[in-house]
Amino acid sequence: MPSLAQISRGQFLLSPFAFAAAKAKPKIVFVCGDHEYSGESTLPLLAKELEARYGFATEVRKSSPDQNSETNIPGLDVLASADLAVFCLRWRRLPAEQLAPIEAYLKSGKPILGIRTTSHAFNYPKGDPLAEWNRWGPDVFGAPPGWNVEGHTHYGHLATTKVSLNPAAIQDPILKGVSGDFVAPSWLYNVLPKYPPADAKILLFGDAINPNKPAVRNPIAWTWRNQYGAKSFYTSLGHPGDFALEPFQRLLVNAIFWQLGVKQPKRWAGPMKIDVPYRGIVKS
Repeated sequence: MPSLAQISRGQFLLSPFAFAAAKAKPKIVFVCGDHEYSGESTLPLLAKELEARYGFATEVRKSSPDQNSETNIPGLDVLASADLAVFCLRWRRLPAEQLAPIEAYLKSGKPILGIRTTSHAFNYPKGDPLAEWNRWGPDVFGAPPGWNVEGHTHYGHLATTKVSLNPAAIQDPILKGVSGDFVAPSWLYNVLPKYPPADAKILLFGDAINPNKPAVRNPIAWTWRNQYGAKSFYTSLGHPGDFALEPFQRLLVNAIFWQLGVKQPKRWAGPMKIDVPYRGIVKS
């Protein structure tokens, strides 16, 4: 247990659940499998920080045997006990029995958070009985339904993104402490003109630096009440280098507190050590 001296120095001010042992900890389940961006490495590090700093309970589920396995993420039944689900997926083709707990979670109306390629999490072939899951992006996050569909593309792997805050959302709690005009390693995703939906709240914009074709400013983070009635947060950031940036870390932490309906800590504990190199797509 912390001493009164430790508490007075503020060392434990960032753990709102530390002294409520009788109360169940909010549980966050991370689901990873994205080929390219090492979500199976960055998200477990984030999960550990959330446990240590804020007292959340976390579980991580990964594609097996590795990130290139498009048809197997074991242990998804844990979603039944989640208060928040965080997805970092790309082009999965999960069997119906593994989609079932995801569908049950969606229908529960609980909050959901999506990172980068999660906008195109599923890629079932045309005519497949599960092909309706290819509309996961627009239905769950208000994001484009797939890749090279309805203008969804990016501006090249040599590009980076200048991130700026939406002035109209500057007071949103998710932007608390998020500094504007930082550069993220993620190359910019184009989601315009159809996404996000008109009733979404845009939090961040991105401008491509060194694009491989003419680029326009695009929304890169927004909240939305999705068709299941859930509080949805999506960001097209998510390159492993983004996770090393303090503004991106604060964005994700703030979004998690907002989605769980838990009051944010008054003080920020400083940057997290999430140092994962960009791997790219590596064949198994």
